[in-house]
Amino acid sequence: MDTSPLPEFPALHPPLLQVKDLSIRFGTHHAVKNISFQINAGQTLGLVGESGSGKSATSLALLRLLPPTAQITGDITFAGQPLLHLSETAMRHHRGRNISMIFQEPMTALNPVMPIGAQIAEAVLAHNDGTDHPRLSRNAIKQKVLAAMHQVALPDPERRSKDYPHQFSGGQRQRILIAMAIVNQPRLLIADEPTTALDVTVQAQILLLLKQLRASHNLAMLFISHDLAVVAQACDQPTDTVAVMQHGQIVEQAPTSQLFRNPIHPYTRQLLASAPTMHTNRTKPLASSTIST
Repeated sequence: MDTSPLPEFPALHPPLLQVKDLSIRFGTHHAVKNISFQINAGQTLGLVGESGSGKSATSLALLRLLPPTAQITGDITFAGQPLLHLSETAMRHHRGRNISMIFQEPMTALNPVMPIGAQIAEAVLAHNDGTDHPRLSRNAIKQKVLAAMHQVALPDPERRSKDYPHQFSGGQRQRILIAMAIVNQPRLLIADEPTTALDVTVQAQILLLLKQLRASHNLAMLFISHDLAVVAQACDQPTDTVAVMQHGQIVEQAPTSQLFRNPIHPYTRQLLASAPTMHTNRTKPLASSTIST
């Protein structure tokens, strides 16, 4: 009998994004410590944890937007390319085209003295160099901007594209940021606290919009939040997973339904216990989410 080991075959669908042993250090402070995760095309990974746990630092590392003082080790691979070893020119090719990000606080992320149509157009112009596709005309860029505004359900795109950020509501400004992120039809969307400071009705609308965009574009998404309830809504497909961060480390990672039904790590259980529900005993204090390691 032949007892030689069976050959190893490569995966049919390698991950779109793979992060291995990522660490981020500022001087002697470790913001992120040896985290690993992967995201497939069309899949959402929810990254959850309290403020200061390393969520946003991780997202900025993926786009190589951390300041020069940050010391980054590990591997970040996107579509087979090692991002940490690319030149800045090659990295700019990915930013806003293949990997886009919805930043926190739309009022501060948008330029207050520039019409929103021009701001969305900037995302197109940044990659309108004829490298991968023929250069677009001014009219083609305008139509692309209006199409993105229509996709995110901004009213009357032709007229409102000439308006300024202060002329829009908080929810509409968030939609503008999403339009800027999807106008180039990226493969990976990073959503960093996209529903912060929005009321629950607008929050639900933004989450529904992201789900629709994910389905229509087969988007992979990294959804970052401190709110487990929001993460549960954003990561509601069978292939979706949730990773819980504490003090720069991923302490638990599992499919969404499994993590919420049977959390294993004490910090995850404490986070769940600290969120009020319809059945919460209002005569007792909520659990504290701060646990010493």
